Amino acid sequence: MALKFEIRTQTKDAYGVPRARTGTLTLPGKHGQNHQIHTPQFMPVGTVGSVKGVTTSEVRNAGAEIILGNTYHLYLRPGHERIERLGGLHQFMNWDGPILTDSGGFQVFSLSELNKIDDDGVTFKSHIDGSTHRFTPEVSMEIQRALESDIVMAFDECPPYPAEPERVEAAMKRTFEWAKRGLEVPLKPHQNRFGIIQGGLSEELRMKSAAELSTLPFDGFAIGGLSIGETPELMQSMCKTTAPFLPIDKPKYLMGVGRPEDLIECVRGGVDLFDCVMPTRNARNGQVFTSTGKLNIRNAEFADDERPLDENCDCDTCRNYSRAYLRHLFAAGEILALRLNTIHNLQFYLDLMHQIREAIDQNRFDDWAENFYTNYHARKD
Repeated sequence: MALKFEIRTQTKDAYGVPRARTGTLTLPGKHGQNHQIHTPQFMPVGTVGSVKGVTTSEVRNAGAEIILGNTYHLYLRPGHERIERLGGLHQFMNWDGPILTDSGGFQVFSLSELNKIDDDGVTFKSHIDGSTHRFTPEVSMEIQRALESDIVMAFDECPPYPAEPERVEAAMKRTFEWAKRGLEVPLKPHQNRFGIIQGGLSEELRMKSAAELSTLPFDGFAIGGLSIGETPELMQSMCKTTAPFLPIDKPKYLMGVGRPEDLIECVRGGVDLFDCVMPTRNARNGQVFTSTGKLNIRNAEFADDERPLDENCDCDTCRNYSRAYLRHLFAAGEILALRLNTIHNLQFYLDLMHQIREAIDQNRFDDWAENFYTNYHARKD
């Protein structure tokens, strides 16, 4: 069985362009079972085989239906061959749901001081021990095949921002050539492939990238190379420009984004899948997301606050612990503070996506979004 994507509700803007939608993404499991993902959906990031600070049971209880792992990091440690010997990434990390693996292409960008790019691939030095390694589109596919992820991302080149137009175009062309090469590498029967759109902040290059990649037999498509330094407004605009040029009958994934506002606006643009480290990373720094805005639990104002983080949240943290207690844990350097903050932030993001799906299905997305913004911006932290 191949990936199956069914659109449930499809909205259009004033010009008739397809925009916000809900659907069901069905993935064939490794052992013959089917996994259903309700879209739009947020994927917690489990870079090295763990969503930082929490167990897979806690991730599932927060409402996650799919998580993300990283090819580059798992290749370096503990090694994809070891993971394959131990039963694949799902068994290794005790996660029974779908997994999407990034290709390692983003690390070409984020660790650019450690790599050298050419038309064949990338030579890089490990950020762990300085050893030299070589990634090509074929190697990326072979690693992801061993990891046994359910969605395999094509190997791409993400140009920096800002960058000369010539460099952005060269990265877009290289990404297309690498995508074709990666498709030649066989995967395991349950695995599916997504291509990645590049093109920087050029509408012309984005449309060209989308048109070219759409001719290839990918199961879904991702919008890459955004949220890397440009303003949120530019990111959202480019996402909304790009999404309509991707096949309407296949899932659309915006990589590495973001803030609650970004999720809402890019759902409005037609995106189905998202991932970002923000809910977990910010939790470890003391910042939590609530229905009335962000708050920093480290602040002294919460020292005697008996309320939960969010009175509209039913996560384990909000049901059992006060702001005062969480602030105390953080001030005392207790690791439990990071865990409880993470549990809350993950559920906030996943509940947000549930609310978005309901609003789209009930034809009230615009009103819901306006009300969310009013409440979310009520607090000034």
